Amino acid sequence: MLELVQEIQRLLTLKAKTVIEKADVILYDRLVSNGVISLCRKEAEKIYVGKELGEASMQEEIHNTLVKKAEEGKTIARLKGGDPYVFGRGKRSASIS
Repeated sequence: MLELVQEIQRLLTLKAKTVIEKADVILYDRLVSNGVISLCRKEAEKIYVGKELGEASMQEEIHNTLVKKAEEGKTIARLKGGDPYVFGRGKRSASIS
């Protein structure tokens, strides 16, 4: 198991690793591995925002949480499993304001 965790961590870019390690708040879904979550600071607030099939309405709640935490001055990392542009959600995720 340790080898798998280390392999998953090795696949992250250095930029992603740095962002995760510095974030005050981590929003993550069910596809993000425990190996990646283990890179978070112990004191970071970790918020599970995984959606199951048919829960598309939860996206607005996720966006509201991102905005609220940013307005509180928090550094936020939104972690998703997979490539958002391959799964067709990249434009939507990048467009929140």
